[in-house]
Amino acid sequence: MPRIAYNTIPNFKRATWEVIDQANKIADRYKSMGFNLTLRQLYYQFISIDFFPNSEKSYDRLGTIINNARLAGMFDWDYIQDRGREAYGTGWDMHETPTHEDLIRDARWGMSVDLWEGQERRIEVWVEKQALEEVVQRAADTYRVGYFACKGYVSQSEMWAAGQRLRRVAQGGQAPLIIHLGDHDPSGIDMSRDIEERLSMFAEEPVEVKRIALNMNQIDQYNPPPNPAKVTDSRFAEYASRYGRSSWELDALRPEMLVELIRGEIRGNMDYEAFSAQVKKEDALRVKFDKVASRWDDIVEFLNEEEEN
Repeated sequence: MPRIAYNTIPNFKRATWEVIDQANKIADRYKSMGFNLTLRQLYYQFISIDFFPNSEKSYDRLGTIINNARLAGMFDWDYIQDRGREAYGTGWDMHETPTHEDLIRDARWGMSVDLWEGQERRIEVWVEKQALEEVVQRAADTYRVGYFACKGYVSQSEMWAAGQRLRRVAQGGQAPLIIHLGDHDPSGIDMSRDIEERLSMFAEEPVEVKRIALNMNQIDQYNPPPNPAKVTDSRFAEYASRYGRSSWELDALRPEMLVELIRGEIRGNMDYEAFSAQVKKEDALRVKFDKVASRWDDIVEFLNEEEEN
């Protein structure tokens, strides 16, 4: 865990030290579960324990404290991720070049079968915010389900491409199902409608979109902190007539809760026995690659003999 100091430790006030200590406890707990949080997710963990009031001022203060704590070596640099701003194509930088055996073992993961073959439904998980993409990925990867971070309203180009993909799914005899998660605010609620309407139009087939979060029953159950709904949103009047003037962010729900919510919805829409049979078929295929990797020296010797002959 890299806690690297680039500045001398500032003369933090006692209240600041308490925030840093609590932030480390929260981040440590989530790291032990395999999660890296965004600053917004960390912030909502503070709000959930009434550590400070829910306000933009509190969020900005936490951001400043975490930034200073990182620079002072008091908070792990890996604890917070700024998703959507990652560098790509740098995977081998400062790493050992993989051996032939490594490459063969890696290639085994490319030897896959369609685990959803024979299922009545073909599922994808869509989430409004890229900040929650890692959470959705963890749930989706369990059952090798596709996932997509919408980044708000989906562009027409992306929606058309998705429609063509789901059209092929429907033509193959499976019913497309989009599991959708978004904020409970005027636009976040409307996005579920928009996805279903445009996907169905472009797929030229009915596409079911099931919104599993954030919904009022979850707000009543978990009591996430409210925010004022944006009165400037063109959908505000209709939203306010149904839900009032408050809104709630999906980020406020604990990551592990979202993962289990998504996994449960996937399990409820699949034939698990058929899925398991496909997994066994794939495992048998990959065992062959393990045997090739384990006998690489014998293979090289055989090829050398062939060349000599």
